[in-house]
Amino acid sequence: MTQYDYDLFVIGAGSGGVRAARMASGHGVRVAIAEERYLGGTCVNVGCVPKKLFVYASQFQDQFDAAAGFGWTVGKSTFNWSSLIANKNQEIERLHAVYNNLLQKSGVRIINGRANLLDAHTVVVAGTEYSAERIIIATGGWPSVPDMPGKQYTVTSNEMFFLDQLPKRIIIVGGGYIAVEFACILHGLGVNTTICHRGDKLLRGFDEDIRDFLAHEMTSKGIKLLLNTDIEAIESTGNCFAARLIDGSKVSTDLVMYATGRTPNSTGFGLEALGIELDDEGAIKVNDDYQTNVPSIYALGDVTNRVNLTPVAIAEGIALINKLYVNQPRPVDYDHIPTAVFSQPPIGTVGLTEAQAREKYPDIDIYLTRFTPMKNTLSGMDERTLMKMIVVRGTDRVVGMHMVGPDAPEIIQGMAVAIRAGATKAVFDSTIGIHPTAAEEFVTLRETNSKL
Repeated sequence: MTQYDYDLFVIGAGSGGVRAARMASGHGVRVAIAEERYLGGTCVNVGCVPKKLFVYASQFQDQFDAAAGFGWTVGKSTFNWSSLIANKNQEIERLHAVYNNLLQKSGVRIINGRANLLDAHTVVVAGTEYSAERIIIATGGWPSVPDMPGKQYTVTSNEMFFLDQLPKRIIIVGGGYIAVEFACILHGLGVNTTICHRGDKLLRGFDEDIRDFLAHEMTSKGIKLLLNTDIEAIESTGNCFAARLIDGSKVSTDLVMYATGRTPNSTGFGLEALGIELDDEGAIKVNDDYQTNVPSIYALGDVTNRVNLTPVAIAEGIALINKLYVNQPRPVDYDHIPTAVFSQPPIGTVGLTEAQAREKYPDIDIYLTRFTPMKNTLSGMDERTLMKMIVVRGTDRVVGMHMVGPDAPEIIQGMAVAIRAGATKAVFDSTIGIHPTAAEEFVTLRETNSKL
């Protein structure tokens, strides 16, 4: 038997890589993990965690304004961006220590530095070679900005978490969840916010009712949407910038953020030399077992560009280790992945959209309701909630649930269990609701809104 330094070498200490490393080590596997930037990857450092903290920060002004309807008198409020950044950084440092301790207690060796593949069983970090029977690539993705005049003046979501000061005006280019979330965050913090998107609607891939409803709520709050257009150049005009649109018009702004996509981190560490196959977008190609065309090398998470979500990367790490070292294959269920957009109001969704359901099934029933949340009856806010359920006629199975409104992600997480378990509409109808809540609407929907 060939002797290696390690049984498993993981490149990338993000959510998927860390989970795979810790789990493998727990089964007696000799594991090392290499990380060149920061423990925790995108999620902990420039993704889910700091973004959610920013979301919380951006909600307080609305809460202060709403308090009067409930008898509270709130004095003049001020916001300090530097304090938010400092407190955010402190929390991220705490999480770095948590990740470090978890890996060390699991017996995983942490190697700091950029890893390069020398061959199918050898990794080089800072000039030192490490051999391993198997290698996992979990290097994630990185924001991308298209080439154009003035590209050097732009920022991405990464830089937004470290800005020295908050701009008075911003243009966010893109129509996906990152663009939408940052637009709502910045608007909530008092920034004059514009979204510029080349499509005719935001959030491609989401249910059409959800897309329309959220766009209306965002514009009602004062976020400006420039749709069916794009920026072709950015010019510096002294202390601000001018974004030139494709129709020749110009929009003045203090900052331009690009949220038009992310690129897999698959270049510059030896994949090409080994002949590891990539797709046209640079994602590492893998089979159902996360194995590349080089048998000893595997890949998971965003670098494979399939479902780029932290919980999915974690699930893939678990599935791979179960396959390799536990002999208990448990494939990831990619059909019932709940998704959230932390917009204001937030979105929660699981299962099929209406369009997907109509394509898959001959007959479906749609249950949909719109209403004013109870809190807003006294707050004076006009923000509304939408809830939607998609049911297959004949089998009565619920195949899609969608919500826009307060606590939507929390509510849909529970509904995802029911969807995956194959719950029928009759099961929902026979379930007693908690009153008064928005969630009870999902068990009291009775009238269909079927579109024939």
